[in-house]
Amino acid sequence: MERTVPSTASEEVELYLRTYYSLLRTSADVQIQSLEEAHAGMKSLLHPFVRETVPDMSAFLYCLLRLPACIHKVKVVVLGQSIEVFSRAGFNDIESWEPVIATARRRRCFFNGENILACFIASVSDIDDVIPILTAYQIEWNKIHLLSKRNSTLLSREHSLNTIQGIEMYELAQTLSIPLEDVERLKTVWGKDFENNLYQIAATPRRLKVRLLNGSLVEYRRATDIWWERIAQTCEELINRPVYFISSNPHSLVNLISGYAFKNKKKLIDYLNETNNHELQGEWENIQAQQVISSQENFLYYILKKFQQTSQGLAFVNDQLDAEIDCGILRVSSEHSFDVDAQIIELNRICPDTLDQRLQDGDLSFLAKSDAVLLNIDYPLGMAAYNILSEVSEHVERILGIYIMGKSASLNGAIGDIVVPNVVHDEHSKNTYLFQNCFSAARVTPYLMYGTVLDNQKCVSVRGTFLQNSRYMEVFYREGYTDIEMEAGPYLSAVYEMYRPQRHPVNEIVNLYEVPFDVGIIHYVSDNPMGKGKNLGAGSLSYYGMDSTYASSIAVLRRIFQLEKIRINQ
Repeated sequence: MERTVPSTASEEVELYLRTYYSLLRTSADVQIQSLEEAHAGMKSLLHPFVRETVPDMSAFLYCLLRLPACIHKVKVVVLGQSIEVFSRAGFNDIESWEPVIATARRRRCFFNGENILACFIASVSDIDDVIPILTAYQIEWNKIHLLSKRNSTLLSREHSLNTIQGIEMYELAQTLSIPLEDVERLKTVWGKDFENNLYQIAATPRRLKVRLLNGSLVEYRRATDIWWERIAQTCEELINRPVYFISSNPHSLVNLISGYAFKNKKKLIDYLNETNNHELQGEWENIQAQQVISSQENFLYYILKKFQQTSQGLAFVNDQLDAEIDCGILRVSSEHSFDVDAQIIELNRICPDTLDQRLQDGDLSFLAKSDAVLLNIDYPLGMAAYNILSEVSEHVERILGIYIMGKSASLNGAIGDIVVPNVVHDEHSKNTYLFQNCFSAARVTPYLMYGTVLDNQKCVSVRGTFLQNSRYMEVFYREGYTDIEMEAGPYLSAVYEMYRPQRHPVNEIVNLYEVPFDVGIIHYVSDNPMGKGKNLGAGSLSYYGMDSTYASSIAVLRRIFQLEKIRINQ
């Protein structure tokens, strides 16, 4: 008989976890330097060259994309769950500090303008994310600092590395013992700060400190209460109406429902032509000429996002919000706690004529008779998923379906593929969940232009992106676990508690086939961790990630429409 539950995590990973959690119990600042040996000993797949004297640029870039740009000025990172937690520790009015964001990690952070960065955390998963990222960042920064001493003249302010591309960029790559393409990648990430950041690396090693203000489960629950109160105040009737809960992103569902991008097609293409982006202009011309199979709608959604990030496109933001309200879409931004925005979408106010054409399947007039609401949240990190779904289920009278979509790493798929699991092993609870996934390859494939849909897969919800090594992954791979992410397991732990009279078990095989509502999980592949250093520090799904994202979103909405039609006609 096939063994279902994998062996426990590797000893090296467990040692690292125990090390930083024991240190964070102190009320004083913890030196990141004290974690470097345990971090290196873990042999993380995201940090394969940690012990090498040459920089691990993929790991460094991965960290830079997930830390605010001000991190180079920071000396102390302070972690807390709410305004009250920060205030009790003497950090008053932190919301008056400068709000700062990272390119590839959504976390509410404030910088005091000098040397303190305050970060809101939603669960232990934020700790498992922040600590390894800070440690890896410091290790790689200090490697570059030491190597820069080989050529002190090059990294002096007499040179302008932003403007001189030729011999000096090559000389910089030689000095740091990295390929020239890695220097170019670093320049792309840092942009206009490239030169100053290099001067700072050459001049100063990093000696970061971190402080956890409160690690209690009670404070995480209070932070989740604050998050929910904002939603409940915005739409009081939500608690009395049937709800489809969706964990996805803040853009795909509203774009598919509102039709805003398609209605403004001419303005968006005019903007595209002004950008002189020959690659995207060529893609659009090929779409129009039907030379490629890419979706016209997906392309417009991507251009809309880029346009609204420009000064001329700011007016489009408010205009889109007005158009969304007309379609029954209400956005709810989170305040005073962790950064997870929500959208409330009333099905009876959706106009079938504005829907993406891939959703216009038959007569949708039944939607006008629906009393159901979609509650879509910007997918949280790790255990915050458990806290949020538990909070929602506690206050909402009736949940009709739970749909989870988000990024994952895959051991057998390519970037851009879609994975549909029906087995999830959760590293938090040590449970292996068996469930009936309402999605299959047949429900998603018609809307995926590129890539492959892999259904009947086995997923493992890990504690953190850095907290994996080859030994750890090989154990799961031998057991057939090929889908790696952070939220499915915590969500299913909450699902268990929604229909059973006790808290979820620990270290058991759990059958969820009797759940009295719809459950669906879809992951789109963004990483291949078995490739040494091949991660999103090296690149991004960018426009081509729209294909798998929107194929997943379409499958979710079509499933909901199907269930509503059956429910209304009963």
